[in-house]
Amino acid sequence: MSETVGVVETAIRKLQEEAGTLRLEGTPVKESRVLAEPYSVTARSSAPGSRVPFDTNALRGAGLLAPEDEVSNLARQYRQIKRPLIARALGPERLPKGYRIMVGSATAGEGKTFTAINLALSMSLEKDLRVLLVDADVAKPHISRVLGVAEAPGLLDALRDPTLDVQRLVLPTDIATLAVLPAGRYSDEANELLASRRMEQLATSLSEQDKHRIILFDSSPLLQTNESHALAQVVGQIIVVVRAASTPEPVLLDALETVKDHPCVSLVLNQSLREAASPYYYYGYGAERAASALNKQNE
Repeated sequence: MSETVGVVETAIRKLQEEAGTLRLEGTPVKESRVLAEPYSVTARSSAPGSRVPFDTNALRGAGLLAPEDEVSNLARQYRQIKRPLIARALGPERLPKGYRIMVGSATAGEGKTFTAINLALSMSLEKDLRVLLVDADVAKPHISRVLGVAEAPGLLDALRDPTLDVQRLVLPTDIATLAVLPAGRYSDEANELLASRRMEQLATSLSEQDKHRIILFDSSPLLQTNESHALAQVVGQIIVVVRAASTPEPVLLDALETVKDHPCVSLVLNQSLREAASPYYYYGYGAERAASALNKQNE
């Protein structure tokens, strides 16, 4: 088992030395202002049942939200993680397609869906943007299942049927600034559907509906399916979630290799339990240079 915390941090130090301008985001900060209920519902539909309930108890029971006594600390961490992502999505120096963000991991069990949901919840607190959470892990649509919309038409249905308006499949939740697009009915053509021209058209349509919308795609693991590689072609930012002291170094390198040509890849390191360190870190840099730095430390 690799000491992934040290591997990633060594890589970041090397990248900072080489570039001189790279920043390490997500290091612990002292902050007295915290939200007592950072993910509380802020506005509900006037018609009960017309919106998907974002049930915090169900999410917590499924391991997709932190225990109640850790919520405030987690909220602080995600404030730091989301800020550069939002800047690259909608800021003055925004990236092409930067508002489309894919959340993936090398393998299953590293916390990508946890990260996608908590990032969506944190971003939904922003005053000037709205969030669409897309369940694009079509083989294992965990988000759709836990929210009770696994049987609802969604992404794959819109890709399969060009007569469907994908915007009509977007489901509002009882958080006013957060909507969900379910995975839809699975088929063996999922990879081809995600790699089709129709996927780019759908992504464009979803963004054109709202210029202040960030679209978060919860993707399948990079090394276990081909769907994530197809999805990577239509997003402007990729987040690779790495589980501290669990993800072996060769596995991380292999995952970064699959997205090495993408212009904006970042890492989120979670479950780091070192003393005086926050459990969630964010590192931003290109995948190819990250892999290069990781290799250099082993030479």
